[in-house]
Amino acid sequence: MGRLAAAAALLVALVVVGASSAVDAELSGVFQEMVKSECHFINGTNRVKFVKRFIYNREQYVHFDSDVGLYVGDTPYGEKVARYWNSDPEWMEYRRDAVNRHCRHNYELSTPFLMERRGERGAECVPSGPALGMTL
Repeated sequence: MGRLAAAAALLVALVVVGASSAVDAELSGVFQEMVKSECHFINGTNRVKFVKRFIYNREQYVHFDSDVGLYVGDTPYGEKVARYWNSDPEWMEYRRDAVNRHCRHNYELSTPFLMERRGERGAECVPSGPALGMTL
């Protein structure tokens, strides 16, 4: 029972400290982490760009851009994460190959479906033209 009381006291102290540091901010207590992968196709598969974004609480903290070929930190924490991920040559080779593994592969699979839908009723929602953006 003593441990439970100590844990409860610690929890109350943390809540009070957290509440006092965020006097005017409304905190929902819900945190969200999201990873978003995007493929950008310019002129079919002649030029393909792969971007992978890492977002925490609606703030992008690090991203990978295939044009750069490295992770880029967008916040101080993201810079640390990017340095760590960029230091692993095997992981970076895997990530750089994502353009072929994800983007070009999915483009070949989805092109017949997209081409068939042009001109059909409701097809105005389907992207077309030389610049086709696709989110995985």
